[in-house]
Amino acid sequence: MQSAKCKMERGGKQIYTSSVGRCCCAAQDFRAERQLCPTDEVVQQELRPIGGAAPLRAGTLYLVATPIGNLEDMTLRALRVLRECDVVAAEDTRYTGQLLKHFGISKPMLSYFQFNEAARSREIVERLKRGEKIALVTDAGTPGISDPGERVVRSALAGGCRVEPVPGPCALVAALSASGLPTDEFHFVGFLAHKSGRRRRQLEAVKEVPGTLVLYESPHRILKLLAELVDLYPDRKVVLARELTKKFEEFKSGSPAELLAAMEKRPARGEFVVLVARPCP
Repeated sequence: MQSAKCKMERGGKQIYTSSVGRCCCAAQDFRAERQLCPTDEVVQQELRPIGGAAPLRAGTLYLVATPIGNLEDMTLRALRVLRECDVVAAEDTRYTGQLLKHFGISKPMLSYFQFNEAARSREIVERLKRGEKIALVTDAGTPGISDPGERVVRSALAGGCRVEPVPGPCALVAALSASGLPTDEFHFVGFLAHKSGRRRRQLEAVKEVPGTLVLYESPHRILKLLAELVDLYPDRKVVLARELTKKFEEFKSGSPAELLAAMEKRPARGEFVVLVARPCP
């Protein structure tokens, strides 16, 4: 296997080959001059070359992932879809408007949120059937993951419309990958119910799931969740991830009791991703 950046010379231009043998020409006419190494035949078949992206398709709902805290995580494809779509469906048009303005994008927007998602889903499906290209975004991260976008996606598919993901930031994946807990099998719970009785039943229901548990929790209820874990999962390792991708990103690990004591002494801000180790065999 070639090194990640093996410098070569070809035609008087510097070229760097990646670990899979893909050649990256440093010249400005990269697109015209790009050539593939012999070992890159599979990659050539699987990846679209830069500049060769297909135009957006009419009647398609694009699920555009947006940064969860760091604007540098915005992908080039996400920016292109937002520039070329007909309308942006946003969980919060005020927040999304600021994001679009930051990247110099001006598009009409419509809002979808918990209390209008049913009516708005119908409108979005009608627009898609008229051939509109719609970009669906959430306040942060990937649409449809613990937000009202899930219902919009179901409605679009039920209406026979095309749905295409535009992958990018996701707090679930970011936290899990850096937690040190097993990633081969995990169970995503999302946000628990607010009422104590239902929360407890949810936690009891996944107690024997053979994988890492991943939950989202607000800073207002994190102490309550840790107290519940002390009661139900006292011997499990727990990882708290907060402020992901931001300046004060933090990971803490320990038993539920240890983390509860630490959080009671020094409360923390920001949304949490809570990861609970799998049951001991």
